[in-house]
Amino acid sequence: MRIVSGKYKGRRITAPKQLPVRPTTDMAKEALFNILNNQYYFDDISVLDLFSGTGNISYEFASRGTEQITAVDANYGCIKFINQTAESFDMPITTIKSDVYKFLEKSKLKHDIIFADPPYGFEVEEFSKIPKLVFENQLLLDEGLLIVEHSKHTKLDELEYFSYSKSYGGNMFSFFENETSE
Repeated sequence: MRIVSGKYKGRRITAPKQLPVRPTTDMAKEALFNILNNQYYFDDISVLDLFSGTGNISYEFASRGTEQITAVDANYGCIKFINQTAESFDMPITTIKSDVYKFLEKSKLKHDIIFADPPYGFEVEEFSKIPKLVFENQLLLDEGLLIVEHSKHTKLDELEYFSYSKSYGGNMFSFFENETSE
């Protein structure tokens, strides 16, 4: 995987093969950040990266100037890899080893963008817990956005707070926001 834009544009990051991950493709990541670039100043926002895996999305935000990034993953190997990579690039990424659902239930911090990239094999019921917890616990700031990455075969458009989705190859991003944000 490589960093698509910003301070570390073009830098390659190689994750250990034993990590249970499926990094977002460069094409999908570039398309996602083109959308976000029209809505946010990256150096002014707070980002929460759920099911962060290799930290691919966190690195992209950091490369673009975001200084408040929290990466959450239940896998110790993933957290260790993100910490090592963030340190080597001097990126402001805080990691938390936790089950994502438990983290969302307890967290009180609000963010501009919450990105979630759960396993593609999740059932819709497992995906649906993410926006439910984010919005019930008011974890987004005003004009905040929840983005859930999933397979194009998974349909999340019936979930509460769904706004729109974009498809890139086999990847899909579903965007969720408060009704008042529209």
